[in-house]
Amino acid sequence: MPGYLPDRETARRDEALLLRLGYSQVLTREMGGFSNFAISFTIISVLAGCLTSYYLAFNNGGPVAITWGWLLVGGFCILVAMAMAEVASSMPTAGALYFWASKLGGPAWGWFTGWFNLIGGIAVTAAIQYGSAIFMTALLNLWFPALVGTDTTAIFITFTAIVALQLGLNLLGVNVLAQLNTLSAWWHMSGVGLIVVILLVVPTEHQSVAFVFTETINNSGFSDNAFWFVFGLGLLMSQYTVTGYDASAHMSEETRSASRATALGMIWAVVASVVFGFILLVAVTFAVPDVQGVLDAGGNAVIYIWTEATNEAWAEFMLIIAVIAQLFCGTASLTSASRMMFAFSRDKAVPGSRLWRRVARNRVPVNSVIAIAVTAWALMIPTLANGVVGYAVGTSIAVIGLYIAFALPIILRIKAGAKFEPGAWSLGKHYKWVSTVAVAWIAIVCVLFLLPISPNGVPGAEDFAWESVNYAPITVGGALVLFGGWYLVSARKWFKGPVREDSAQSELERIQAGPERRF
Repeated sequence: MPGYLPDRETARRDEALLLRLGYSQVLTREMGGFSNFAISFTIISVLAGCLTSYYLAFNNGGPVAITWGWLLVGGFCILVAMAMAEVASSMPTAGALYFWASKLGGPAWGWFTGWFNLIGGIAVTAAIQYGSAIFMTALLNLWFPALVGTDTTAIFITFTAIVALQLGLNLLGVNVLAQLNTLSAWWHMSGVGLIVVILLVVPTEHQSVAFVFTETINNSGFSDNAFWFVFGLGLLMSQYTVTGYDASAHMSEETRSASRATALGMIWAVVASVVFGFILLVAVTFAVPDVQGVLDAGGNAVIYIWTEATNEAWAEFMLIIAVIAQLFCGTASLTSASRMMFAFSRDKAVPGSRLWRRVARNRVPVNSVIAIAVTAWALMIPTLANGVVGYAVGTSIAVIGLYIAFALPIILRIKAGAKFEPGAWSLGKHYKWVSTVAVAWIAIVCVLFLLPISPNGVPGAEDFAWESVNYAPITVGGALVLFGGWYLVSARKWFKGPVREDSAQSELERIQAGPERRF
């Protein structure tokens, strides 16, 4: 990449920076700038989030929530990414958000940031894997209709197989994963292009421009007088999709020229996703064959649109594109979450930390990989009772957990002001308004996604039903009570934030002594 230092000098500077931050180089730096971009772009995955949660926006707001809602959320997410990127550039470590909050605000800030980040990472991995299972099951049903159904049990079995596959891939070396993510980025971009062309050329009829950009739909059960609230619920599709881009930061210890590449990888992943996602969503919405049919299809809304607007053969082709992209996405999300757990355990914050921070011969934190995979699988067990609500709750937990973790170090960066030491990439004086707007947006979406998603889920409602309840407040609140209470009762006495490794100083002195050190 133009402007990058020769490999040896780059490696020396990367390792020296990491040692100054307190850690030895344990993981392998096999990722370049594009690979770092690719992992966040893959986790955002417009061919996963946009398609698997399309029905959430179509039911709650309709095309307006899909098109304008996407641009609204995308614009604010770019600002959030920029605010995070500045801090990531200053402190490129696998702990990322947790490490930043600890250094800028102290152990308590780091503790809460780390746990929200970890819970959000598990939830988003689970939601991605379950969403891909919906599409994979639909594809298998087209191939083997006599053997594979599309009920919640069939989807869960497929989901389990996907988790096992992605677990196996993540036990391989980071060089293999870097290549997969690079391939994934190109697959996503070319895949969106192919699907858009198919949806523009093959259907004999399309919806009008007015439908795509001005039509409103309220299938939420809430009154039309509360449409702005309904529209807000529909933003979950966009906000859930454009998340997980902290992956660039979690992979920083495995990225060359990390101080700059991590920041740019994060920002460009969001920008590219907003552009490609908008094009994809507009094409899908133009192809809507029948509004009521889409509403009735629920979580299979996009599959219904593709099948009815084209034919089974074209639908099968587009499903193959989407399913492969979604498999890439889940694999990358598991990678990112496992690195976060490894780093958090390295600083003794997770029970059994000695086990989770262990690195195998191929320098992969295998136990953390296994732990994230198993926990994500378990989180989706409730979908066996209600697939739609279970998936919606999973996406809500992912958004709330991750974005709270995003907000805390940004708040601390604002508080630090001129005392903050920038890295290779900085917002300069613009950090004040960019970071402030980013935090305000996060506060809005976190409150919004804690609210009931159905009138039957409002406590005290005449037709109240537990299967319609938004369990996100219960799960997020329960987690907060659990790790908050743990901190107050015990962890505050022993948790001191990032633990500087004893060997870090001597290793740093060796690097600074001269160029004779081998890499």
